[in-house]
Amino acid sequence: MHKIIFFFWYKIPRLIQIPFLPLSFIFFIIIYLRRFLLLYFFRRFTSKARVIIVGNLVVGGSGKTPFTIWLSEYLRSKDKKTTIISSGYGSTISSPVIIDSLSNPNEVGDEAVLLSNKTQSTVVSSSNRVKSTKFCEASEVDFIIHDDGLQHYSLNRQYEFIIENTNKRDNNFLLPCGPLREPKFFHKNADFILSNYTGSEHPGFYSRISSVSSAVDRTKYDLDDKKFSSCILITAIADDFSLVKELKEHDIELITYKYRDHYQFRESDIPKVDQPILVTEKDFVKIKPFCNENVYILEQNIVPNDKLLKLMEKLL
Repeated sequence: MHKIIFFFWYKIPRLIQIPFLPLSFIFFIIIYLRRFLLLYFFRRFTSKARVIIVGNLVVGGSGKTPFTIWLSEYLRSKDKKTTIISSGYGSTISSPVIIDSLSNPNEVGDEAVLLSNKTQSTVVSSSNRVKSTKFCEASEVDFIIHDDGLQHYSLNRQYEFIIENTNKRDNNFLLPCGPLREPKFFHKNADFILSNYTGSEHPGFYSRISSVSSAVDRTKYDLDDKKFSSCILITAIADDFSLVKELKEHDIELITYKYRDHYQFRESDIPKVDQPILVTEKDFVKIKPFCNENVYILEQNIVPNDKLLKLMEKLL
């Protein structure tokens, strides 16, 4: 529902939104009282491991999951053992389960499967983050990384990394007049990290396509290969702006099919065409059961700037 509200208001002039400011004020009172009660009147769980929350304040995609993948591999390169907890968006799992190659993204969530495919960390999915954290404590780990979970105040955390998408910094209003779930001052000790960011003034990163691989045999190709001169792009992600922009930089004639974030694909959604069909790694985990020989996976890597790398040093 939040996403529908966000995209509805995104195109409307601020002048029209002014009459709805009282609703934003009421929303603020509700979330402030919720936060106050959870912080000061209910017991909060503290893990034996160090807990990292990777979250965002706005409705819609920010780059949390790609950053979580990068962070997990960064810590592993520093000889730190990590586990990752995913909320399992759209999943039917209530008790913690470990994600493996047989996990169904419709049951455990597409992001959980992607995290498992892209990292060497154990990935756990469930709707209860405290239960998942206790579950992970059965193994000796240095860090437990939560992909999302910023508003789960029943869980204590040592670090909060809030990802801000530079493509969506349009205003600082709370819902329903803007994209914010919470005001920034709720997280005074958090570190803010910019995604889709190529500058050097703030900690940030951007994603680049590293290769294209066949969904059938995983043969890797370069985007400049002539076979990709005309393609179909199918996405079900929150923000495909940067991805489309990068593909067009390779002079690819592109036809796009955009579905809502976390959309559960059906076989009929994949067109029967001779052109290559490009999909993201996140979408491939849902398309895999019925993909054809024309489907190619866009593999992306994060490029961190120096300030982000410096910020990560405090974890070591």
